[in-house]
Amino acid sequence: MIIIVHDIRSLHNVGSIFRNAAAFNIEKLYLTGFTETPPRKEIAKVALGAELLVDWVKAEISQAIDECRTAGYTVLGLETGDEAKDIGVIGVRKIALVLGNEVAGIDVETRRLLDGLVVIPMGKKQSLNVSVASGIAMYVLTKAQ
Repeated sequence: MIIIVHDIRSLHNVGSIFRNAAAFNIEKLYLTGFTETPPRKEIAKVALGAELLVDWVKAEISQAIDECRTAGYTVLGLETGDEAKDIGVIGVRKIALVLGNEVAGIDVETRRLLDGLVVIPMGKKQSLNVSVASGIAMYVLTKAQ
């Protein structure tokens, strides 16, 4: 599984995503858009060394998606909305998952490049912090593989 971290503004969220990625043996992280990269003390504070364990690269979003698709990955966005399918029942094995901005989500231009959207079913509140959502998504999707 590959994670594409797109336009994440909080360095603490980036660090947490690195930590989740290390915990779930994610193959690679693409850091795209204005997402910052290591080395940064704010990332390291939360990643606790995971930024040194996970393969990552800074890339343009379209390049990251193209590379994943060429390598045989289905590129899905983690997002809310009527068109998003339940993450627990998608039945896809080789996944590149796009995580979007904390406030705006995945922008319209990027959505057009995706193979589909997945959502984490929720109750009263319909959103989670991106780092929390990434951990849930990594667990569900790596467990299915």
